[in-house]
Amino acid sequence: MKKTIVLLPGDGIGPEVLRAGAAILRECAQEFGHQFDLPEYPVGGAAIDAAGDPLPPSTLEACGKADAVLLGAVGGPKWDALPVGKRPESGLLGLRKGLGLYVNVRPVRLRAPLRGISPLKPERLGELDLEIVRELSGGMYFGNPEMYSVPEIERIAAFAFARAEGRERRLCSVDKANVLASSQLWRRTVNTMSQVYPAVQVEHMYVDNAAMQLVLRPSQFDVMLTSNMFGDILSDESAALVGSIGLLPSASFGTGAPLFEPIHGSAPQIAGKDMANPIGTILSVTMLLRDTLGLGIEADWVERSLDRVLASGFRTTDIAEPGAQVIGTAAFIDHLRQEMQSTLAHAERYGWGV
Repeated sequence: MKKTIVLLPGDGIGPEVLRAGAAILRECAQEFGHQFDLPEYPVGGAAIDAAGDPLPPSTLEACGKADAVLLGAVGGPKWDALPVGKRPESGLLGLRKGLGLYVNVRPVRLRAPLRGISPLKPERLGELDLEIVRELSGGMYFGNPEMYSVPEIERIAAFAFARAEGRERRLCSVDKANVLASSQLWRRTVNTMSQVYPAVQVEHMYVDNAAMQLVLRPSQFDVMLTSNMFGDILSDESAALVGSIGLLPSASFGTGAPLFEPIHGSAPQIAGKDMANPIGTILSVTMLLRDTLGLGIEADWVERSLDRVLASGFRTTDIAEPGAQVIGTAAFIDHLRQEMQSTLAHAERYGWGV
């Protein structure tokens, strides 16, 4: 397989965690005979410093021609004095618009070796494995007052229903239909769309109740469908359930190249200190491999290897438990690569094939 995956390191810890993503892609290419072209381009604050623009035309053009895009993080206090439209974050918004991205998927799954770091008791936590499907191109972020059209809701709902069909066939649509006219339209449209997907069980929930239920009993959710603003808030809340925002990946899809990125920010306070957690980026790469390139075996290989690293007790600072062996970002990546080679060499022993 020959594919081009544009790398956008960005700001803060972005370049550090993206090194993990690039290393995984190179390992997959080498071991499975793929050819991955991995050009790097600036975005965010790094692009402002280099070109005076948070999203240079050359970056957007390269992303538009790519098969996928992998992003580190953007932003930082260094650029806070700039006008809002010139700050690093505007580069990310422009990238989403330029690629026609309208849906963001954030899987929330607590990996078995890390169950102890969740702030929830095991009986409340249950088997945490859900997806938040967030509308990305409309709503409060792009309109005042908040606006949604029926076609915008239909396309995001169709995506969420399709995801639910591939999982446990349960969809919870989150809105504020008791207050917002846009949410009333949202609920009516989702109900209409549900007729096309009769196998999927649909539930509606107000966003304030959904936020509470995520803490009380997160295992009740399978796929959560919601608007731009609500999805932004709920997905960050869900990061607390697994113990660290550094653990969660995300993927954005639309009419152009898909964008993959960890949900954490640029964390300038730890940038350059070899403290960043690369797991969110690692899992973003497995989403890229599985969902966009159709390379499920390679994605499974990476995830099994990651679980073995965690089971061996290696942790970055943010997820360290008593007795854990705390290591830096670079060392974590090295251990993962070593485990990938070991897992590949002993695939039969571990009960799976490649």
